[in-house]
Amino acid sequence: MTQHATNGPPVPLLQELLLESENITGFLDAVTTTIAAALSQDGEEVWCAVTLLRARRSTTVAASGPDAEALDELQHHYGDGSCLTAAREHRMVHVADTRTDPRWPAYGKAAAEAGILSALGVPMELGEEATAGVNVYAHHPHAFDEATLAVIQREVAATSTTLRLAVRMENHRDTETDLQAAMASRTTIDLAVGIVMGQNRCTQERAFEILRAASNHRNVKLRDLAAELVATVGAGPATTHFDA
Repeated sequence: MTQHATNGPPVPLLQELLLESENITGFLDAVTTTIAAALSQDGEEVWCAVTLLRARRSTTVAASGPDAEALDELQHHYGDGSCLTAAREHRMVHVADTRTDPRWPAYGKAAAEAGILSALGVPMELGEEATAGVNVYAHHPHAFDEATLAVIQREVAATSTTLRLAVRMENHRDTETDLQAAMASRTTIDLAVGIVMGQNRCTQERAFEILRAASNHRNVKLRDLAAELVATVGAGPATTHFDA
């Protein structure tokens, strides 16, 4: 598998996949499909999946196809295996033959019975963002030689770097959304204060105190109470000059 293993996704392609994907899951689905296709040649079919580790469980977040996802479920079921170990211990884990590897007997037996005789787990180094690993599966034993292992490691490292960027971009988009929501809430509260001022012929400070007291009395968030008041007086919810 040495010759075709060099056809994995280079960094420019990874960046293109990221730009074309609607979200992180879509990006990882494209990456796993690309890697699997690059390795599936010369009559050897290869599957690829990405597992995300969380506090009390592991989850397959992307796969090159249903077969890869089903194979990952074996590891989740037994709670251990090449990919989970790779992600937890931040090192590549190679299973040359699932029938004879002694590290996870139950998982190895189940994988072999499913027709998977080679497995490879490669950690995705995502810093503090998350803990994840890439699983690569093949039908035949000893499917991954040293050259192939080195190439896969490089491809996963490049994917990890791009994924970290994607996670940060996603966090940035979340922050922008939060800021826009905060500005919209501020505008609604200001409108509600103006309404209370007109109704009670009081100062802005007094109007805000009235709103806050009503919010506490009704156990309703101030922004929700303000939105309700504005909607009652006007034709609908408030809009801001930030809206398109």
